[in-house]
Amino acid sequence: MNPPRPVPAEAFTEESTYAATRLPVNAASTLIPDAYVSDAFFELERERIFGRSWVPVCVTDEVAEPGSYVVVDVGGRSLIVCRDRAGELHAHHNVCRHRGTRLCAEGRGRVERFFQCPYHAWAYALDGSCLGTPLFTSAAGIPDDQRGAFDMSEVESFDKADFSLYPARAATWGCLVFVCLDEAAPSLEEELGDLPARLSGSRLGEHRLVRRVEYEIAANWKLVAENFMEYYHLPWVHPGLVKVSPLKHHHRWQGTGMYVGFCTSPIAANTEDGGWHGLPALSTLDADDATSARFVWLFPNLAINVLPNHTFLLLARPAAPGYTREVTYLLAHPESIEGAGDSLGAEVEALLSFWDEVNREDISIVERVQAGVGDLTYTGGRMCYRFEESVHRFQNIVIDRMVGIRRVPPGDDVRQRPMFA
Repeated sequence: MNPPRPVPAEAFTEESTYAATRLPVNAASTLIPDAYVSDAFFELERERIFGRSWVPVCVTDEVAEPGSYVVVDVGGRSLIVCRDRAGELHAHHNVCRHRGTRLCAEGRGRVERFFQCPYHAWAYALDGSCLGTPLFTSAAGIPDDQRGAFDMSEVESFDKADFSLYPARAATWGCLVFVCLDEAAPSLEEELGDLPARLSGSRLGEHRLVRRVEYEIAANWKLVAENFMEYYHLPWVHPGLVKVSPLKHHHRWQGTGMYVGFCTSPIAANTEDGGWHGLPALSTLDADDATSARFVWLFPNLAINVLPNHTFLLLARPAAPGYTREVTYLLAHPESIEGAGDSLGAEVEALLSFWDEVNREDISIVERVQAGVGDLTYTGGRMCYRFEESVHRFQNIVIDRMVGIRRVPPGDDVRQRPMFA
């Protein structure tokens, strides 16, 4: 059994705290409830999970054009992710090197040539290099007869090259943009493992953003993750979903990498409650991918739903122990978009409506879970063998990071295995 509550904060980084969850899934108990409600655990997560992982932050279409940028929070730090005029992707800490002012407000935008501090007008190129003091451009509003007062060319020991924005690592895979705050972390490719190969037929790098929707969730981000990846709740929470994703067609689809994978194969036809068909499917898929839905939770905080005719992403952004901001993205390959012709708008709305219904059902139940795990009488429960193998894998990756272990978990011996055989 898990230790009694509350667990002391100093125990959150000790292996012994998680002994019950480290057991094989058929004997294991769930992650300690304090992991979902404790401020101290949340702060440690920021450092040990989000501060040391490749964290997905947006889709490539959001930073496709030169000068386009998004401002994101990763591990409690504000970052500017942008594309320069040569097409290179960059991530910068959102901090002016002069007095520490936030350069950009939250959200998305586009600049022509540079970021300018709103306090003293220091400016930085898209690649982060310091362009100088207000004198670098007449747009700074300094009268001609006063420019000499702002000239720093004679200041001793001042070199603009020493005052570039603080960088963070940035990389892409498919239609996704990632950042990493840890210079010592392995490459993104190492953490993805075999996932790019498994999803290569879907040509995610060519997918285009069709729609973006945001949600507010009064629950911990890990509850959002665990709910996504297990099948146990489907008959009771998702009566419409199980009609197009029948339980008997669920498979474990787990390879090597920092992810949890499963699939529905084959997916069923739409019903009166909606479904995943509508847009034309990508013609280059093999027979298996053309009839299957692939579901992945990519550690730490992204759900990837890859269907034959579209991709749906859920990006869970932790804001507090019991609060998550979620951004969802509907994407499709240009072939599917163009193939829909005049019906594109209607098909997109139908897909969004179905995903929205499923997502709101999930939000409602995880908020009830959040309320329950906050009760100090609850110390954790037993894993439901097979139905919660995925949760067991995820929780043990979380534990690895909390106790300071960095490893990429292995996959199954077979490509996919029926879950309800």
